[in-house]
Amino acid sequence: MASSASKKVVVIGAGIGGLTAAALLAHRGYPVKVFDQAIVPGGCASTFKRRGFTFDVGATQVAGLESGGIHHQIFEELGIDLPPASECDPACAVFLPGETEPINVWRDAQKWKAERERQFPGSAPFWAFMKAMFDYSWRFQQRDPVLPPRNLWDVWQLTKALRPDTLLTVPFTFSTVGDILKGYDLYENRRLRTFLDMQLKLYSQTTADKTAALYAATALGVSQAPHGLFHLKGSMQVLSDRLLTALEKNGGELYMRHKAEAIKIEEGNPIQVKVTNKQGESWLETADHVVANVTVQNLVKLADSNKMNGYQKRVKQLPSSSGAFVIYLGVEQSAVPDNCPPHLQFLYDYDGPIAENNSLFVSVSRAGDGRAPAGKATIIASSFTDVQPWDDCDKEEYKVMKDDYTQTAISRLKDYFDLRPEHLVHVEAATPRSFETFTGRSQGIVGGIGQRVPTFGPFGFATRTPVQNLWLVGDSTHPGEGTAGVSYSAMTAVRQIEERES
Repeated sequence: MASSASKKVVVIGAGIGGLTAAALLAHRGYPVKVFDQAIVPGGCASTFKRRGFTFDVGATQVAGLESGGIHHQIFEELGIDLPPASECDPACAVFLPGETEPINVWRDAQKWKAERERQFPGSAPFWAFMKAMFDYSWRFQQRDPVLPPRNLWDVWQLTKALRPDTLLTVPFTFSTVGDILKGYDLYENRRLRTFLDMQLKLYSQTTADKTAALYAATALGVSQAPHGLFHLKGSMQVLSDRLLTALEKNGGELYMRHKAEAIKIEEGNPIQVKVTNKQGESWLETADHVVANVTVQNLVKLADSNKMNGYQKRVKQLPSSSGAFVIYLGVEQSAVPDNCPPHLQFLYDYDGPIAENNSLFVSVSRAGDGRAPAGKATIIASSFTDVQPWDDCDKEEYKVMKDDYTQTAISRLKDYFDLRPEHLVHVEAATPRSFETFTGRSQGIVGGIGQRVPTFGPFGFATRTPVQNLWLVGDSTHPGEGTAGVSYSAMTAVRQIEERES
């Protein structure tokens, strides 16, 4: 068998998933080239600068930095230091319609338990069940199973990760959070179900009625110690910067402003990737393995092969994914209330969707965190939005819609922040069109494919595709969105490549 040094790897996409896979493969001796159409690496976890402010493009918080967490594991293997970060506590302050006191998702488990009992009397059995499912699932995940399995080696990795307590989760494989609420006679508790809808929409792209219960257990439980969510010092960009340092240290190469146009497949294997640079020059890059850090929607466009026909059909049958409208504000520090949590979530009308400015997820910089000049702060507010109207409108309609969303978002935010004109230093907005332009994601969709029962874990899209030596990493694969999730998928793909070449 040829050594890894003779096996060329092309990575498409320099998001966190692609950079993680590339850095690990380079560290293990593979010649690696990474191509990305954007200006800076990081994908949806990158940043941009305006007038002294540094804005996180999409992702604003990180999980997996704790000892044993996925980022900790990867950075330890690469021999690089984790970026400085502070704990998010509360992880989120959630405001329900008409309420001025938030539901604080505390990092301390006992403090969070007391908060739940005060906010949602009678819900303790539901939370105890979710905690048990989280504990079983987390221990299972820490044993590095491959989900979903696609060959005998994958099955063996999955089997090795099983324990008796893992089997306790099996009866709930096809259950949604809504089913569990009904089982505890809590489904009609509007405040509880709305809170769960709001939190799960962030992590699973859908509501409690549709989110797989086993996925939700992890999404709802990871905020508490010894795990937790973290706020990076500087910006989200430091994560990709450190991965890039490790990649280049081990001989890997990154090419920004280079778009992968197509993957050429012969005899069931990828052999070349067509690449076009910013000058419009194209060539075919030879590859033994191709790692695609893209959405499944992008992958079926890149890989034209009969082997992908069934895969393409499945992608077309997926429920529509959401896009995001994001407003980036540079403000005077006096616009931010004292002791403002780093992350907040607002719902303005119970009868409206958890989207389209009726719900805002807000991230606020901290003094001295490198995101704003002294005496100033950044406020980033995002809402889920249907991508189709943004895709269908003409230039003038697009401008009107973007302006309307911007003004509505600012008006909503004024309920909590002091956004008088004299406090606004910079205002900028991004739409699904913006995300499609700068990240290349089909229609500008964000957050993966959604963690419904038919698409989570054992039923989701695998890192191993129908084309041998073509690998998918990122938020379309298990375990889903977020820097921790995409890094785990990258680690899985690297393990599979290593096994393939052993």
